[in-house]
Amino acid sequence: MFSIAEHAPALPAGAPALPGHPERPTLCSHNEVARRSPATPEGRAVLLHAIAHIEFNAINLALDALWRFDGMPRPYYLDWLRVAAEEAQHFQLLRAHLRGQGYDYGDFPAHQGQWTMCEKTQHDATARMALVPRTMEARGLDATPLIQRKLRQVGTPDALAAADILDVILREEVGHVAIGDHWYRWLCARDGLEPESHYATLVQRYEAPRPKPPFNEEARRRAGFSETELQWLRHG
Repeated sequence: MFSIAEHAPALPAGAPALPGHPERPTLCSHNEVARRSPATPEGRAVLLHAIAHIEFNAINLALDALWRFDGMPRPYYLDWLRVAAEEAQHFQLLRAHLRGQGYDYGDFPAHQGQWTMCEKTQHDATARMALVPRTMEARGLDATPLIQRKLRQVGTPDALAAADILDVILREEVGHVAIGDHWYRWLCARDGLEPESHYATLVQRYEAPRPKPPFNEEARRRAGFSETELQWLRHG
């Protein structure tokens, strides 16, 4: 009987490096992405568009983790399929909000920082779990409460509605990072690696960005980060 854990399909000849990307938004470097104050309607649209793009990328990141790596236990594939479905829901919530304000996904440029790390780790499942969910996506756990605070300070109905959408996203993103943490530690145990010291090695090997404070330590604990790891983050 066929098992979903047996083989990952080969990438079709001529397939694009970036899957499922529409013609818009225009992709550019991180430094070229617009940054505007959420105090204005357009500024809030730019902010929510950037988050929508992160969620759009997160769908592809979860699906890539699902199909790329052979020989994992069946729950691994089911976990990442669920993550992809939830990321799609997040994207739809944000896109519907943008449309309600007269904008749409694709109206502003976006960058591909998350996908760059996905490409770097395509040959190493352990590095993928360490550096995409536990590093790139975990940054959202830290950033989201700060964004929500700014939106609630603005206080307009659309800003408050956006902050409420981010409540849903933050709650589920803790679970997504926890899934990455679980499978990272599972892979380390399988291969006889010490998770915390190996994580530092992977950060250096793949030149992963170092998260910057303030950290959402409560959310990171719920996602599986140890006190030793939180101490490492605090003190660099």
